[in-house]
Amino acid sequence: MAEAHLAKNTIYFTLASIAQKVISLAYFTVIANVIGVDDNGAYFLALGIATILAVFEDVGLTSVTIREVAKHPEDAAKWSRVMLGWKLVSIPLSILLAICVPLIFGYDAELTTLIHLAIFIMIADTLSLSLYGVLRGLQNLRYESLGIFVGQSITTILGITFVFLGIATLPMLMVALIVGSTWNVVFSGIQILRRLGWSALKPSFELGFTPLKAAFAFFLAAIFSKLYAYADSLILHEVLGTGAVGLYAVANKFTYAFQFLPLAFVAALYPTMSSQAHNPQELKRILLQGLWYMALMAFPIVGGIFALAPEIIGTFMSADYLGSILPLQILIFVLIFLFLDYPLGSLLNATGHQYTQMTIMGIVMVLNILLNLVLIPLFGLLGACIAALISFFVMFASGWMMVRRIVPLGILDFIKATWGIVLGAILMVAIVLLVKPYMHFAFVIPLGACVYGLTLLCTKMITTAHWQSFRALIHRKPYVTPLSPDA
Repeated sequence: MAEAHLAKNTIYFTLASIAQKVISLAYFTVIANVIGVDDNGAYFLALGIATILAVFEDVGLTSVTIREVAKHPEDAAKWSRVMLGWKLVSIPLSILLAICVPLIFGYDAELTTLIHLAIFIMIADTLSLSLYGVLRGLQNLRYESLGIFVGQSITTILGITFVFLGIATLPMLMVALIVGSTWNVVFSGIQILRRLGWSALKPSFELGFTPLKAAFAFFLAAIFSKLYAYADSLILHEVLGTGAVGLYAVANKFTYAFQFLPLAFVAALYPTMSSQAHNPQELKRILLQGLWYMALMAFPIVGGIFALAPEIIGTFMSADYLGSILPLQILIFVLIFLFLDYPLGSLLNATGHQYTQMTIMGIVMVLNILLNLVLIPLFGLLGACIAALISFFVMFASGWMMVRRIVPLGILDFIKATWGIVLGAILMVAIVLLVKPYMHFAFVIPLGACVYGLTLLCTKMITTAHWQSFRALIHRKPYVTPLSPDA
């Protein structure tokens, strides 16, 4: 039953995330070409700062809530109230930080205005994150899947409308994001009302400081994660200026556009692992399944983007962004370690080893900042890409060593599960590089996909058991989550 819930939730969230990310990437491409390299850098930097500050609004409570609700669904309404109660404290503090940051760093008036507008996005996103977190704990991702898709659609429609009306200024583009984020607050709130009743939306401190103590490790891990995710952009801005951030933003966007795939899987994987936290053999089976899924997606994506980066940037971006090609070809390899690390981090958090995960995040954050400080002055944009690649490898290797203390996972287990996937990706890249000079890259992509797929079949990386699993999933009845007595 747990595996069925995992697969069903993964499909819901993955399909919605694919649609949302396709729309998001298309929207980013249009906007980046319209506003130019410098304004794109300012836009990207303001949103990055807002993303970092949003961690102080959540303070790690959403992760704790998902874990606790997965273990005790009958307490879902209580945890919803507790999260909203602490938001009454954390949101004002985050607003104060957002006001102070531009003053501390001496940002110009335009960037300061963008950061101030991003405050509204921060507030809306942290509220919807918390409410969707309750639904995740109940192992139901259908509503979040629909919500993120509609929210991105609203933002895109407004932003494109502003472009056609000739009013696509940076503040107006921020307004489009604010409206999309507000939709998610309203929609997630309605779903909580339907499932858990009005009492679930009444802020409360009934558990005192206990939730904050449990959330502290998640909070620090989130800070570390966001800092190493955006430290490169902050340092690039200080060393090379807004234009460099604009070029890097393109490589960054095309790379992390695929991050929804592991995020979608982990959104379902985390509560499933939490429910099996005291069963090492079952955890190992679920973890290997997770690593197989991650490798299955990561290697062909990395190989394809590496081989076709010149064609992708040249086709979808203006000539001003050609400087993003080589950074993209380096940065894309981050996805291999990023994808594979998600199941490892989920297992650590789900089994109560969040402080271990926090420590890894802290080490990687410090390493990433130091590498950026050294490599960006030496190599510019490429320095930021190399720093990211080294940092994510260290994070994956550290997570692997820690996980082996919990479940009997050997490197041979991983190699046995994924060797055909790696071989398929290598053959795919070779074929793509050989034939792309002779045909349009749009025709090269399906050719590469066929090579990859055939290799998987020949090496038995995909078997009839996988197809049977998906067929069984399609015909299963939806999982009905238990309701709180307050519903």
